[in-house]
Amino acid sequence: MQPTAADPPHGSLPGLAGMRYNSAAMRAILQRVGRARVTVENRQTGAIGPGLLVLLGAAPQDTSADAALLLDRIAGLRIFEDGQGKMNLSLRDKGWPMLVVSQFTLYADCRKGRRPSFTGAAAPGLARSLVDEFIRLARASGLTVETGEFGASMMVELINQGPVTIWLDSNDWKNG
Repeated sequence: MQPTAADPPHGSLPGLAGMRYNSAAMRAILQRVGRARVTVENRQTGAIGPGLLVLLGAAPQDTSADAALLLDRIAGLRIFEDGQGKMNLSLRDKGWPMLVVSQFTLYADCRKGRRPSFTGAAAPGLARSLVDEFIRLARASGLTVETGEFGASMMVELINQGPVTIWLDSNDWKNG
């Protein structure tokens, strides 16, 4: 079922209504962190205290609708503890930031041989535009976002809190 203006998929982000989705899936690995940072050539490009580290990848058929759908799920996912110690609060509820790091290796295909294939990942131009769109939408929705540097060799440091690590892809919510 496709979303309509009257029935957006999740409703918390503007611009989801009426978007068309495809069979590809934008992917994200979420890590609940006490802190995380990214450096490129000994230069820090982004850092957060408590929040989410989002490793984000795009496939060739992904669109801005996939970015919006995935962001909506990530922002509202209740994976932070409430006063009773239950995972009952979202990133938005806590008011905490996210650190977004592009990662084409989420599309590694290791079924043949010993060297992964990355043909399932979007080309760099498309991937950059989708990662940038995800970041733009997150900031426009009021979230604080720090970033890595697209295409760079990055050093990512984190303290995984819990640990809580979750795999998401935009296909999980496209068909109802």
